[in-house]
Amino acid sequence: MPFDPEAVSTVTFDSYSTVVDVDAAERALADRVDGDPRPVSRLWRSRSLMYTMIANFVDAYQPFYEMNRDALTYALAAYGVDATEEERDEILAVYHELDVFEDVRDGMERLRDAGYPLYVVSNGNPEMLDSMVEHAGVGDLLEDTVSADEVETFKPHPEIYRHAAARTGTPVDGIVHVSAGQFDIAGAVHAGMQGAWLNRGDRPQEVFGPQPDTVAGSIHDVADALE
Repeated sequence: MPFDPEAVSTVTFDSYSTVVDVDAAERALADRVDGDPRPVSRLWRSRSLMYTMIANFVDAYQPFYEMNRDALTYALAAYGVDATEEERDEILAVYHELDVFEDVRDGMERLRDAGYPLYVVSNGNPEMLDSMVEHAGVGDLLEDTVSADEVETFKPHPEIYRHAAARTGTPVDGIVHVSAGQFDIAGAVHAGMQGAWLNRGDRPQEVFGPQPDTVAGSIHDVADALE
């Protein structure tokens, strides 16, 4: 359905791949992987997301940091990389200092100044989100962060989005959720939010599942759409 800016009173953001760049994790792998670390990094990320979705259906919730640890262990093994537990912990620590996308600070400021309360809604556990917000330097722009840990349910299950609506004190249809993850947008739209897909890399749009209400190349485009 077409984007309805008049219905929006609150803006929520995903965290990883939306506020901070998970591809920056490649640097943490570079010294431990022979050759290109990109395939290992991508497998790590895809397995991490797959594990969260499986956990929703087999009652196997654990904090996202631990999901990420299990996914990293698998990705390293799949590419024959021998790493000690201490070395894996050092790689995982990169999630506390991922690069921040250039449009984040200024884009969020525009939305905040336009009167929209801003929240992060994330699979990340609270400790991860605290460090992300501090590293990104956006704590003064956000009302709060909402973690999957609060309901022990990961995206794209509707429970986390409806919980986020309750936490923000906003009817679910009064929220636009901004995310670079198309699965995340599908979950938000299915739960009743509007979805703004942040397509910074000019990627093809998914043809399966609930579609975004609007597509943006940057957070500034989201602000433009709401004006």
